[in-house]
Amino acid sequence: MFIIDLTYTKPLSEVEKYLPDHIQYLEKYYESGHFMMSGRKDPRVGGVILAKGESLETITSIYHEDPFFINEIATYTVTTFIPSKWAADFQNILG
Repeated sequence: MFIIDLTYTKPLSEVEKYLPDHIQYLEKYYESGHFMMSGRKDPRVGGVILAKGESLETITSIYHEDPFFINEIATYTVTTFIPSKWAADFQNILG
């Protein structure tokens, strides 16, 4: 699993311009099974995506498709996360 951490580098007015395209991008990867959870940071300085992928290279290629990345709206940090304990409700997500 991977935690993708986005930090905005542009004002929220620029973020808003690309938000519809970013949402379409998120939907694509929810449908493919790569994304399990996503949302805004509070305060609104970026976002976080919880993702599954075969490798860091796979996740990197996925976030390179994000309109926020393409248009330099955000920077990205990826943390590889190996779950060792979880609530029963998460069993289906972890597969």
